[in-house]
Amino acid sequence: MLSKPQIRIITSLQHKKFRREHGLFIVEGIKSVTEFIHSDYHVVHIFYTSQAATKLIKIPQNIKSEEVGEDDLQRISTLKTPQGVLALVQIPLLPTLTEDMLSNAFHLVLDDIQDPGNLGTIIRTAEWFGLQRIICSNGSVDAYNPKVVQASMGSLSRVQVHYTDITTLAHKASVPVFGAVLNGTPIYETDFGTEGLIILGNEGKGISEPVLAHIQQAVTIPKIGRAESLNVAISAALFCAELARRKK
Repeated sequence: MLSKPQIRIITSLQHKKFRREHGLFIVEGIKSVTEFIHSDYHVVHIFYTSQAATKLIKIPQNIKSEEVGEDDLQRISTLKTPQGVLALVQIPLLPTLTEDMLSNAFHLVLDDIQDPGNLGTIIRTAEWFGLQRIICSNGSVDAYNPKVVQASMGSLSRVQVHYTDITTLAHKASVPVFGAVLNGTPIYETDFGTEGLIILGNEGKGISEPVLAHIQQAVTIPKIGRAESLNVAISAALFCAELARRKK
């Protein structure tokens, strides 16, 4: 049975302030937890129910594990329907972004993305298309938000998510800076070359003016129907797919 202090600490991790304070975040579900066990992340503690125990892989000895009842898992889970397994994972210290890291590759750069589901989906999409890192503005949703982690379906264990001042990044970058906007060169006619930053804007406001000022090439996904805009995660997928098509 979980103690009240344990429950209090684990439930506090639903909030960014306490994730940073404890240096931990929550991962739920057998598939996602397994992905993190097999990654470079440090899984600190796993809680599982008796029903989930038979589906779990053998947990390494350096990871503390504990069987809990369904009621206890319900108390600490972020999901309406808990998936039988919950892990506490250490937030990693990522290396500082350098020009060398940006060279010879494309990076999605997210300007104040707010929806956790969107960021999680973008992380999953980035991994599908072989991108190794995503760059977010400091005002974007936290990558270790439980809803982001859940939506990434384990891909967060392999895709680095960096946070930085993207206005400064776009201004100083030695690689081309592309921006997804409503009025620009059609994506299928744009010369992307072999490297660059692909900036995608906030769900409601698009790319902010300070960042927009440093975009070198405005790019648009041609509209045929009457919809006002595309979901940012869908836009990210279309950019990734186009870049991957050209790479082949």
